[in-house]
Amino acid sequence: MTTAIKKTLRFKRHRRVRTQINGTADRPRLAVFRSNTHIFAQIIDDGQGATLVSADDRPIKKTSNKELSGKIALAYETGLEIGKKALAKNITQVVFDRGGYLYHGRVKALAEGARAAGLKF
Repeated sequence: MTTAIKKTLRFKRHRRVRTQINGTADRPRLAVFRSNTHIFAQIIDDGQGATLVSADDRPIKKTSNKELSGKIALAYETGLEIGKKALAKNITQVVFDRGGYLYHGRVKALAEGARAAGLKF
């Protein structure tokens, strides 16, 4: 499968997911973007169209997590970071937007990290 086809299929899945989820002021949306090398997360209030909190794995150093390794460990740490930033802004509940990606690997690790930091979704 070529890259263009994969991208098109992801956008179709993302549109399908986004018809069901919408971030409000009470429960903003935790959106995930995954590139080949990095992972990014934003907490967005769709009513205002504003990003409340964001985090990515670029400033995070490699961790010594024995259970997770590589990019999955960085995704977990990114989830912990966005969870801490959200709790600092009194955001406790979010709606998870996986961005058309399948819920496994780095996307799942980011969600587990955010839950471990205290976010509920």
